Amino acid sequence: MAALVYFALPAVLLIAGLPIFVVLILTSAAAIVLVAHAPLQAIQTYMFGSLDNFPLLAVPFFVLAGEIMGRGGIAHRVVTWVVSIVGGVRGSLAVTTVASSELFGAMAHTTVGTVVAIGRLLFPSLTKHGYGERFAVALITSSGAVAVIIPPSISMILYAMTAQVSAIKLFTAGILPSLLIGIVDAVYVLIYARIKMVPLSSPARWKNIWAATKEASWAIGTIVVIFGGIYGGVFTPTEAAGVAVVYSLFVAMVIYREIDFAGLWQVLVASVYLIAQILIIVTGAGIYSWLMTTSGIPEQLIGTITALHLPHWQTLLFVNAGLLVAGSFLEPPAAILILTPLLLPVVEAAGVNAIHFGIIMAVNLSIGLYLPPFGLNLFAARAIFNVPMATIYRGVLPFVVVNFLTLLIITYVPAISMALIGGAR
Repeated sequence: MAALVYFALPAVLLIAGLPIFVVLILTSAAAIVLVAHAPLQAIQTYMFGSLDNFPLLAVPFFVLAGEIMGRGGIAHRVVTWVVSIVGGVRGSLAVTTVASSELFGAMAHTTVGTVVAIGRLLFPSLTKHGYGERFAVALITSSGAVAVIIPPSISMILYAMTAQVSAIKLFTAGILPSLLIGIVDAVYVLIYARIKMVPLSSPARWKNIWAATKEASWAIGTIVVIFGGIYGGVFTPTEAAGVAVVYSLFVAMVIYREIDFAGLWQVLVASVYLIAQILIIVTGAGIYSWLMTTSGIPEQLIGTITALHLPHWQTLLFVNAGLLVAGSFLEPPAAILILTPLLLPVVEAAGVNAIHFGIIMAVNLSIGLYLPPFGLNLFAARAIFNVPMATIYRGVLPFVVVNFLTLLIITYVPAISMALIGGAR
C-alpha cells in the first residue's frame, strides 16, 4: 500500500499534468491519511519548516542576480569576450558556445536561462557559419544544462541542504567535473567541425581581444566576486549570492546603464515568479521527504539491494539509470529534493561519499534536461528556435551519448570530484 501511495500516485498525478508542487502536497496528504496516520497539521509544520534554512536564502538571491545579469548586458559582454578569444580554428564558434554556456551557467545558475541567453546570442552566428540548424540547436540545448553542475549551482545548494553536507565543499567538488564535461563537449564539436568541414571563422586578433576585455571587465568582475569571495573565505555562499545581486545591479544600472528603474521592476517581477516556483517545490518536497524517510522505505530499499549482492559498479549503474529517467521528467530542484532522502542511504551503504553522489546526481539531472522525449531544455529550445521536436531529438542524441560516457567516468573515478577537497565529507 505504501509503495502505491508514495510512487504510483505521484506518477499518475504527473501524467495527468498537475504541477509538481501539487503532486507532492496531494501525495503527502494521501500518505498521512492512508499510510502514515500522522496528524494533518504535520503538513503545515514540515512544509514551512523546510523553508527555515539559512543556506536556502542563496536561492532567491542567485535567481535575482542571474536575471539582472541576463537583462543588464553583463551576460552579453561576457559571451562577446569569449567569442573574441576563441577564433581561427575550425569549430571555434561551437567551442565558444560550450565555453560561454559554462561561464553564463556559473553566473545565472539556470539552465533554461542559459539556453535562452546563449541561443539568442550565438544561434544566428552558428547557422550563418556552416553549422546546420539541427546541430546548432542541439549544441545550445545540451550545453545550457551545465548550469546544474557548475558552481555555485542552485541545485547544488538544495542538495547540500537536503544531504546535510558543506555547500562550499560541494561547489569545489563540482569544478573539475563541470570542466571535464566542457572539455569533452569541446573535443566532440571540434571533431564534428573537421568531419563536416565547417568553414574557418575569423582568427583571434589582439586588438579585438583587448577591446572586448576592456568592455567586459566589469562583467567578468561578477565571476571574480562570486568565486573569489566563496573560495577565498571572504563570505559564505549565501552571502556571496547577496553580494552578487548588489554588484550586478550596480554594474547594470550605473556602469552599463542597461537597466533603469522600470527595467528593475520587470527584473524583480520575473525573479519573483521563478523564486516562487522553486520555493513552493521546496515546501512540498519537505513534507514528502519527511514522510518517505519515516516510512522506512529507504531502509527497505537498502535491504533489498543488499540482499541482491550487487557489485558496487552495478549499484551505481542502476542509480544512474533511475536518475536519468527522473531527470527527464522532473526539474533538477524537484528531483533533488525528492530523491536525495531515498537514494543517499542506498549509495552510502555501497560506500559512495555523499559529496561525490551530489556530483553524480547533478550530472545525471543535467543530461535528463535534454534527454528525449520530455527533457525541459528540449521544450525550451522548441519555443526559442521554433524547430520541430523530431529535429531536436535527433540533434541531441550524440550529446546524450557523449555526456553519458563522461557521466560514467565521473561516477567510477571519484578522484575527479574529490581531488580538490581531499576526500572530505
